[in-house]
Amino acid sequence: MKLYGAIDLHSTNSVTVLSDEQDNVVYRKRLPNDLKLILEQLAPYQSRIEGIVVESTYNWYWLVDGLMEQGHRVHLANTAAIQQYNGLKYTDDDSDARWLAHLLRLGVLPEGSIYPKQERPVRDLLRKRSQLVRQRTTNLLSIQNVIVRNTRSSINATRIKGLTAEEVENILGQGDIALAVKSNLSVMQCLSAEIATIEAASEMCLLQQSAGSATYRWDGADRRG
Repeated sequence: MKLYGAIDLHSTNSVTVLSDEQDNVVYRKRLPNDLKLILEQLAPYQSRIEGIVVESTYNWYWLVDGLMEQGHRVHLANTAAIQQYNGLKYTDDDSDARWLAHLLRLGVLPEGSIYPKQERPVRDLLRKRSQLVRQRTTNLLSIQNVIVRNTRSSINATRIKGLTAEEVENILGQGDIALAVKSNLSVMQCLSAEIATIEAASEMCLLQQSAGSATYRWDGADRRG
């Protein structure tokens, strides 16, 4: 008898469900997020499991990798594309897991790509770079706003990036307003240094990737701020 699995993954625990070809639940248990324990619980059923669905949550790497390394066929559910069955009066972790297993059995599960494990570090590193660029831009815009608000004079991004503490005091005086801007400026400079470090490390990683693997690039627009 074929079985269809789904794991509703949370931060500290997971609800694991296995259902048969008639959607009857043959196994259901809430387990702590312990890979060894989860694999032990699935082991008696493994030969009959057609696939296991894991939601594409923020913390799926360890679970998907662990299941795949033990020979399970894993499907990463695209949660944004899944519509809950509108006949349900309420939903909970059990019903969510059963619904995912049901969609897998019907062959209509919206799936996301399981990004290759060896390529995830550089992708996550570039995501971190994007986050730092946004933070740097936020600080730059804050400086622009403060200067315009207090002096009625606009100042462009290039000029802001080159400001020194002394120049800030010349523009705004030596009071609290200048201190606020110098704080933004210090944070910007720190972020710029970290962004440069990440870019250098990412470029090295990408050069080392084999031909045909995913590639990344950033252009002038992405260097804003």
